[in-house]
Amino acid sequence: MPLSHSDFPSEVQVAFFMFSLLSDVWDGTSGMYMGKDWSSVDFLFRTYEIDNPRDTIYFMKLYERQLMSQRAEEIEKKQKEEERKAKQNSGKQYTHNVQR
Repeated sequence: MPLSHSDFPSEVQVAFFMFSLLSDVWDGTSGMYMGKDWSSVDFLFRTYEIDNPRDTIYFMKLYERQLMSQRAEEIEKKQKEEERKAKQNSGKQYTHNVQR
């Protein structure tokens, strides 16, 4: 059974919350996910009066690293599947019913 956010200590739950407030950055040309925009993290920490920003950032970065590696694996699997399909389709020979 997968873990839920409530299974973690409160410091980690705060990090999940703060991480969710950061905006996502997408590459405009390829549409790939580039990660989070960290420029507003100080503002968010002050707004929500985070007691221990150092630990919160640590947990946020751990989560981001895990998320990015998971997405990279998904992209790699998808690319390999597309390559496999392309190889299978390139070897096909088409026959036509031609009657004389």
